[in-house]
Amino acid sequence: MKSDKHEKRQKKRIATVVTQAGREPFEHFGFVNPPIYRGSTVLFPNVAELGAPSQPYTYGTKGTPTTRALEKAWSEIAGAEDTVLVPSGLAAIALALLTATKAGAHLLVTDSAYAPTRFFCDGFLARFGVTTEYYDPAIGADIAALIRPETTAILLESPGSQSMDIQDVPAIAAAAHEKGVCVILDNTWATPLYFPPHERGCDLAIEAGTKYLSGHSDLLLGLVSANAKWAKRLRHTFNLFAIGSGPDDAALALRGLRTMALRLREQERAALDIANWLAARPEVSRVLHPALPDHPGHDIWKRDFSGSSGVFSIILKPASEAAVAAFVDGLELFGIGYSWGGFESLVLPFDCASYRTATKWQVEGPALRFSIGLEDVADLKEDLDAGFVRLTALNS
Repeated sequence: MKSDKHEKRQKKRIATVVTQAGREPFEHFGFVNPPIYRGSTVLFPNVAELGAPSQPYTYGTKGTPTTRALEKAWSEIAGAEDTVLVPSGLAAIALALLTATKAGAHLLVTDSAYAPTRFFCDGFLARFGVTTEYYDPAIGADIAALIRPETTAILLESPGSQSMDIQDVPAIAAAAHEKGVCVILDNTWATPLYFPPHERGCDLAIEAGTKYLSGHSDLLLGLVSANAKWAKRLRHTFNLFAIGSGPDDAALALRGLRTMALRLREQERAALDIANWLAARPEVSRVLHPALPDHPGHDIWKRDFSGSSGVFSIILKPASEAAVAAFVDGLELFGIGYSWGGFESLVLPFDCASYRTATKWQVEGPALRFSIGLEDVADLKEDLDAGFVRLTALNS
């Protein structure tokens, strides 16, 4: 049951909501932030209460007031009925898939999915007779032809975390729901601030809170939110596995949440600036950024998203491995590493060809993914410019 306070907040703009959601100061003696509850054992006042508890907390694995504050906040922001916290983004993917599938089932997974998602499907779910079929991310409503009687879920990721493929989420969701299939979206790139997953037809939405929610590269966290139809089943599956996150991580995530809208806005601005600058570079063949008008799927992005994050990719013109390594290794402001969404900029060479099966990754040169942080854009450009000098010197 949503409170009057919650209903009033829903009418506010998102930058305001992220500062307010999940906070109830006068339940905690007026302190602005909820306290950190560390604990495993929860006591009951008597035997009757132990047998049929009415109290909100019964054991540490099922959550504490600290973790519940973040779950409530995220549900409000995502437009969800409920949210559960788990220790990583991959754990969130696994929990969502396990909630929506069963032994002998058939899954449809976008060919552009985060590679560890594929490893989980092919390496774990397959052991229980679950068949995973990968599909072209551009399939749209035609996905209906791939749905079998035993299909239980369709997993989307829009955009793909390396190749930046945009999917028509509402069209796929409509086709899935006609046949009673659960729609799961990895929404980490956009977050609910720029793409409201449940409003667009998703039943379960995944977020790697490690990234933009944390914002500081010091936290591992995953979230799965659910609509009213799937909320009870999600919570039941979560309780069976007892894979909750610790209260300290939840407190850090709550802190990150309060500045998330500001950081996303700045990283969006900086990333677009750098993406356009890179598009004009003679060493760059093309930029893969959904907000650029020439990006495949840009019209869908413009229709369904309210913003873009700081992550995009580029395809260089043909260059040797040594030249690309010189470009990347000498960068001073771009760390080389996985993940994204922190205050620091990152770069990652990648090649999707080794794992895509439903589509072919055929590009004209080496590929790099960038995550733009909070540094001054002029400094980042100077660093990249020096990198291109190194690349050209070895590639000429």
